[in-house]
Amino acid sequence: MTCICGKGESLETCCGPYLSGERWPETAEDLMRARYTAYATHNIDFIFKSHHPSSVSSVDRESTEAWSNNAEWLGLEVNKTELGGPSDEAGFVEFVARYKFQGATIPHRERAQFEKLEGKWFFVDGKELAAQPVVREGPRVGRNDPCPCKSGKKHKKCCGKAA
Repeated sequence: MTCICGKGESLETCCGPYLSGERWPETAEDLMRARYTAYATHNIDFIFKSHHPSSVSSVDRESTEAWSNNAEWLGLEVNKTELGGPSDEAGFVEFVARYKFQGATIPHRERAQFEKLEGKWFFVDGKELAAQPVVREGPRVGRNDPCPCKSGKKHKKCCGKAA
């Protein structure tokens, strides 16, 4: 079974040692993946332990725990990393965390900031990102154009009919 973070290893060999305190993540991306796994496994202590001391006081434990417990965690996609390696002191990770809440599937897009403090990576803050615009693959079909299904009808009278 692959780790919840999607890296491809098992939970026991990937994020498990971080969540148990056996090891600490060596990169900002590893910490991001471990934090996602902590949300998915309801390990709120790790969320707070991995939050930078300068900003952890702004996090509400009750709402963090409620979000973790009430969401169905569907997957993590890391889109981009800047710095954040073992020899860096700061880094950024852009990601999409997908979860289901009250029946709705929600993609949470964020650019997360990480800093090293005394040799350990910590999450500092995150900025929610807007969704990427949808790019149309084919030509736009107007209401009065022939329907692309080749029925011979206008689009507005066929597949473009309002429900």
